[in-house]
Amino acid sequence: MTYKAAIIGCGGRAGAHIEAYRDLRDATVVACCAPSSMRRDPLAVKYGLRAYADAAEMLERERPDIVHIVTWPHTRIELMTLVSEHDVPLCTVEKPIASGVADWRQLQVLCNASATRFAVCHQLRWHPNLLKCQRAFASGVCGKPEFLHISAGMNISGQGTHTLNYGRSLIGDPAVTRVFANASGWDESDPGHPAPCTTVAALEFETGLTALWTSGTISPRAGDPSTTWQHVRIAAFGDKGRVLFEEFGRWEIVGDGAYDGGHYGGMDGFAANNRLAQTGFHQAMFDWLTGDAAEPGTSLRQSLHEWAVVLAVYQSAVERRPISLQGFAPPDDLIERYRAAC
Repeated sequence: MTYKAAIIGCGGRAGAHIEAYRDLRDATVVACCAPSSMRRDPLAVKYGLRAYADAAEMLERERPDIVHIVTWPHTRIELMTLVSEHDVPLCTVEKPIASGVADWRQLQVLCNASATRFAVCHQLRWHPNLLKCQRAFASGVCGKPEFLHISAGMNISGQGTHTLNYGRSLIGDPAVTRVFANASGWDESDPGHPAPCTTVAALEFETGLTALWTSGTISPRAGDPSTTWQHVRIAAFGDKGRVLFEEFGRWEIVGDGAYDGGHYGGMDGFAANNRLAQTGFHQAMFDWLTGDAAEPGTSLRQSLHEWAVVLAVYQSAVERRPISLQGFAPPDDLIERYRAAC
């Protein structure tokens, strides 16, 4: 069987998704969709796809097995609902899964009701070097996990959910149970990813592990210091060693007499590294669809939990107290309250 894929949204990330299919067997991208002909037509010509202006028409005609939604966060509800109504078996969306409280609540309803398997594209989770780091902790090379330090130079909406997901991947994806955080400012530089300029949070997991999670200007520099986006950094410490993964820097595994490491490659290797990780992500999603793999750590259920952690950061900053995730019910106007207080 050859799986058919379709793309909704024809910006730069769409090409990255399509390129990854070159390394996949039994799967091909057949169509793309965007309201603007200036967006969709060049992409369709470049990759030999059928182009559509209307997503519903594309889904009805093509009947894809997988849809990649490569659009801004504010479009999630409408497009994911459309995909679900057309009984698409599998759908991936870009991060973050939500932008506020109301859409987070609506997506929880969709998650519980839909037969479609949804996942968020945290593609670096499947980069070979980060997979090595995951296996090092899973195999006990670094001993018992004791602490995480996860950070990104962009804001919590722009890259913060990436780092939270990657950090959780090292320790088996435990749920976060409590958050104590502070935040400052409001980042207007990217209207697609609104969030505080800087956030810092102490996280407690259900396993008892703790983490420090920072996003924005307070984060360590791991790549070109003149940029905000080259500073994704995941560090995990065990009682016998540690692992480190920097998207635009080095990676290391140290523990129990073992060492492995190298350099990610920086901008010179960015396209190749991203394609490698994107291919791994797509393959993992197909394995989930066919039943060859369990629910991944990037599923909609997991991603909605991670967005709850983001909202708990905001609430903790506003109320100046730790926030429990058990029965978490943030107020509908939480972001407005934060912005008024910041």
